[in-house]
Amino acid sequence: MKGLIGRTVIITGGGGGIGRAVSLRFAAEGCLVAVLDRDAAAAQTTVDLINEADSKAKAKAYAADITDYAAIVDTVAAIEKDLGVPTVLVNNAGFDRFMPFLKTEPAMWQQLISINLTGALNMHHVVLPKMLEAGGGKVINVASDAARVGSSGEAVYAACKAGLVGLSKALARELATKNINFNVVCPGPTDTALLKSVAATSSNPEKLMEAFKNAVPMRRLGQPEDYPGIIALLASDDANFITGQVISVSGGLTMAG
Repeated sequence: MKGLIGRTVIITGGGGGIGRAVSLRFAAEGCLVAVLDRDAAAAQTTVDLINEADSKAKAKAYAADITDYAAIVDTVAAIEKDLGVPTVLVNNAGFDRFMPFLKTEPAMWQQLISINLTGALNMHHVVLPKMLEAGGGKVINVASDAARVGSSGEAVYAACKAGLVGLSKALARELATKNINFNVVCPGPTDTALLKSVAATSSNPEKLMEAFKNAVPMRRLGQPEDYPGIIALLASDDANFITGQVISVSGGLTMAG
């Protein structure tokens, strides 16, 4: 894809699932990849996989908690020193628990909000000034179809991801003349460790996983490899005139024209 070679990319939640697949794709496109995850070992495993696929690829693991603003300031400074000014940001890190809203507690709300919304706010606030100095950039926020249509048992998660959609559209307007594009990718149910952990919090995990699959017209769960293509496209020069858009990648689970 046009314009990706040599660009410095930050992927949050890069230690597993979608984040790992996205990191591998950007490395294959010739980018300098900063794999950011609070799990240092998982982030390093992603970097090792990148190096196994291409010994000339340049990627580095960074352990940081996106909910800690000061830690993100330090981490982004380290990324800039090691790999160059980041001009692509993929906010992919996320966390969920499956539970009817009236059974949740404020402490759980705060955990979900901190990771799914505040963490993304921190990343935007620290990285966007770097993009402005560099003359532009691309931000791809990974939300969820739950943000678009709701999802029973995921009210707070859906609210956070809907907030991420609203943030993306607002910033797309604010920075449209500054050559910074913001777009949102909304996965449907995806076969990752996160989905399995979410299902495990329900009364019948196997039944829930089957229900997720049956709800998708293609009759399968998404796979991590289903997402890097659209994310890389939105980060490339091929998407220079695309901003403020929300794209569902869900096997037809939701359809809107």
